[in-house]
Amino acid sequence: MAKNNLYPKEISLHKQSRILEIIYDDGECFKLTCEYLRVFSPSAEVRGHGPGQEVLQFGKENVNINKIEQVGNYAIRLIFDDGHETGLYSWDYLYELGSTQKDKWNSYIAALKELG
Repeated sequence: MAKNNLYPKEISLHKQSRILEIIYDDGECFKLTCEYLRVFSPSAEVRGHGPGQEVLQFGKENVNINKIEQVGNYAIRLIFDDGHETGLYSWDYLYELGSTQKDKWNSYIAALKELG
C-alpha cells in the first residue's frame, strides 16, 4: 500500500518536455523530469545491493521515457530511451521522489560537482 493509502489518480508523460506528471488522490501533484527519475531509479543497477553500493548516474540530461508499464496495483516500470528498464517505481517510491525532489536533486548535483 502506498503511503497513507495514496495512489496516483493520473500519470501523464509529457515527452516533449521530458516530464512525468503524477497526481495523487490527496491532490498532491508532482512533476518529475525523466532525468531525475532515471538517476534515482530503484533498480539494483543504480542503487546497488546494499548501503554504500549506489552507482552515481551521469550523462542523463536528455534521457526520455519511451513507455510506461503498470505492474500490478502497486508500481510502474519506466522504459527509458537509453535502454534502462529494470526499476519498479512503487506508488510509495514515486511519492517519496516527488515530496523530496528538491533535496534529492541538490544532493545529486553536489555529487556530480564533487566527481568533477
